[in-house]
Amino acid sequence: MIKFILFAALILFVAGIYNSLVVKRNRVRNSWAQIDVQLKKRFDLIPNLVETVKGYAKHESGTLEAVVKARSQYVSAGNPEEMMKANTQMTGALSRLFALAESYPDLKANTNFMQLQGELLELEEKIAYARQFYNDTVMIYNNATQMVPSSIVAGIFGFRAEPYFKADETERQNIQVKF
Repeated sequence: MIKFILFAALILFVAGIYNSLVVKRNRVRNSWAQIDVQLKKRFDLIPNLVETVKGYAKHESGTLEAVVKARSQYVSAGNPEEMMKANTQMTGALSRLFALAESYPDLKANTNFMQLQGELLELEEKIAYARQFYNDTVMIYNNATQMVPSSIVAGIFGFRAEPYFKADETERQNIQVKF
């Protein structure tokens, strides 16, 4: 009878840890989905932004092509790591695009461009918050998959550590502001 009670307690203990890991993994997936939603909104604005800039900066096709290429890489990405890489490329391309806009006063004064730029800036703030939330969620999940006793259950049932959303080296560099 005591063996049965201990066995049942062990099963309940393992089931509790397993369920806890499932909840944490689902939170990670949900928080990634929230980033994905914001990034898709961002990438949906890109064609409008590119079309607006094309009219003013026809000879700057390299910058525009970089933006379009980064957008298509994100759309075709198959996993979060590829999406993170495409996002980093998009961030760099958009930085170059907005720097380019500084050379065209008429473009900077264009209401459509200003509205699109404002929407992108608002989305960037939402993306930054979503990234922070994702990384916090990943930390909680990864801790659970690496700490005893849940690491034992995680190993048995194939729970693996999730990647953090990291800033690319180019995003860490100081921006030069010149007046």
